[in-house]
Amino acid sequence: MSDTREELRELTAQFRTRLSWSGRWGALGVPSGPSPRFTEVLPELSAGAEEVFADGCVGAAPGEDGARSSLQLVRDELGDCTRCRLSAGRKNIVFGVGNPSADLVFVGEAPGADEDLQGEPFVGAAGQLLTKMIEAMGFSRDTVYICNVIKCRPPGNRNPESDEVASCEPFLKKQLAALRPRIIVALGKFAAHCLLQTETPITRLRGTWGTYEGIATMPTFHPAYLLRSPDEKRVVWQDLKAVLAALKNLGIDPPTAPRA
Repeated sequence: MSDTREELRELTAQFRTRLSWSGRWGALGVPSGPSPRFTEVLPELSAGAEEVFADGCVGAAPGEDGARSSLQLVRDELGDCTRCRLSAGRKNIVFGVGNPSADLVFVGEAPGADEDLQGEPFVGAAGQLLTKMIEAMGFSRDTVYICNVIKCRPPGNRNPESDEVASCEPFLKKQLAALRPRIIVALGKFAAHCLLQTETPITRLRGTWGTYEGIATMPTFHPAYLLRSPDEKRVVWQDLKAVLAALKNLGIDPPTAPRA
């Protein structure tokens, strides 16, 4: 009986998430308007990025309450997760934080020590740098959404292993399906490889548009890397300015003016 109930709960969660997603993108009779081609929406970006934006919809979002409810279903399904070895050493699951109806989502790698203690992503030294990057764009942490591929801290902040990514990836996908942002920024190689399904080094990926489930995705360096290599902040700012240009051409302006 418990297996049947769990299966029913899973199907219900998937249906409600899909319903919210479909409504946001103009399905089920919800008007969303035509979907412009890349040349109409993002004329100043490189011609090679056309395929990234060609199929993207720009219809109305489902509203914060609907997105919040869908996210809560994903969090409920994750539960007190013991699906991989990382659960044995964690203090807190680090799910995500920010605006459930955000147009812009940042996806990182995994929690560190500070994140594990507080249960919130990007609150340590790298998180403080990310906050400054977000604010330089004219946003704030509560106007975007921030999460990680991995929801529990790897011991000693080591790199996630493939089976750990496989355990957490379905929940990241459901998070993004509930959020359905206009643009994703993939921070570092693990986020970029997971979302873009590639093993291309991040040094070659960064600054080049890709897509995740039809959502334009910009890979760039992780803030932790920038703490070790501060000279690379310049190229990351170029990546973030490309994200701002894309948002502007979708009719989305940050709450405050970006820095020059």
